[in-house]
Amino acid sequence: MSGMDATGHIDDLGSFISASPSSYHAAAEVARRLGDAGYTTLDEAADWREVVRPGARLVLVRDGAVIGLALPADAGPATPFRVLGAHTDSPTFKLKPRPALSAHGWLQAGVEVYGGPIIASWFDRELEFAGRLVDTAGTVHLVRTGPFARIPHLAVHLDRDVNTSFAPDRQRDVQPILGVSGPDVLTHLARAGGLSSAGDVAGFDVVSVDSAAPARFGADGSLFAAARLDNLSSVHAGLTALVRAAPAGAIAVLAAFDHEEIGSESRSGAAGPLLSDVLERVSAALGGDRSDLARAIFGSWCLSADAGHAVHPNRPERHDPANRPVAGGGPLLKINANQRYTTDAVGAALWARTCEKAGVPFQEFVSNNAVPCGSTIGPITAVRIGIPTLDVGTPLLSMHSARELCHVDDPARLSAAAEVFFTGLP
Repeated sequence: MSGMDATGHIDDLGSFISASPSSYHAAAEVARRLGDAGYTTLDEAADWREVVRPGARLVLVRDGAVIGLALPADAGPATPFRVLGAHTDSPTFKLKPRPALSAHGWLQAGVEVYGGPIIASWFDRELEFAGRLVDTAGTVHLVRTGPFARIPHLAVHLDRDVNTSFAPDRQRDVQPILGVSGPDVLTHLARAGGLSSAGDVAGFDVVSVDSAAPARFGADGSLFAAARLDNLSSVHAGLTALVRAAPAGAIAVLAAFDHEEIGSESRSGAAGPLLSDVLERVSAALGGDRSDLARAIFGSWCLSADAGHAVHPNRPERHDPANRPVAGGGPLLKINANQRYTTDAVGAALWARTCEKAGVPFQEFVSNNAVPCGSTIGPITAVRIGIPTLDVGTPLLSMHSARELCHVDDPARLSAAAEVFFTGLP
């Protein structure tokens, strides 16, 4: 498997997840790690002709999104791109404006549902708040609280039907408790960001996350549980592959977007102009024109890397009867006839060759016809840029839970295949 150490990879994935409680922290952690690997930060306001050159290693952060680029030594204006696209956000709860609440002696925080979480899984966990504050001078502060809040269940004595009909109200039932006295949530966050008071905060984007550390477990130690495996498992796989790869004949690109869980329609989402702007500016900085960029895009590929579903042992009828990927069986090739995933026959053949060269197995995923299929940034990227795209990812159980699960071997296998993809198409 290209010399990959699955144990080392899963331990490092745990460290990466622990450092990335929000999309803003994830983008900053990717940029930090790439900086440590010799990557130069790109300034969107600068003239890129000064820094974009053959052999360059570059990284750009926009809000909760991050793009890393590794240019081969022979890069030119029509050099194609090999893009691994992923996303930094996860389903969660986001602090509302005026989040300080109190009721019946309890301090609480007002939150709004973000994306499509399994709401019941968030109850009775110690939650952390994390994200960014913007002070009155416009300076951004990344903040996190550590274990801080909890959404409490109603005791079974007060709801005898809780085990047969639990359906939490998305407004009434999900406002977490913080304590019985002390500062409100925004004051606490302001202090965590080095500010004097909540009055110094002019704006904030703050979400909740399960504060429990990632962990290996199971009878044979083969299981791994953590928050935000969807989709930090793919971001980390792309990051580690990019650091190891030595691109030849194409520009390797890691594009980790924000806001995928709510449709990707933002300046830092896949439906926005971020990736297309970066690819166009790189080609132009290398001396290209629109024709050169079109030639580069024609010869490019994008791996849309997002988590997928392993077969559930207690509910196998929810899966396709013939295509049932298992934990530990290798990364997924995700296929959908209605283009919810972008994989076609050419992409499937490319993935098969890539995994063969990487020495890793892979398995197909297709939805049960009676179960609606989710989607990814793949179709968005294909439509937005015109780049040929296929969908892959790590098989999970409990996707969109506060804490998801995978096999310890599968993230490393995805990274090994991504390295082959970045280094040279088979």
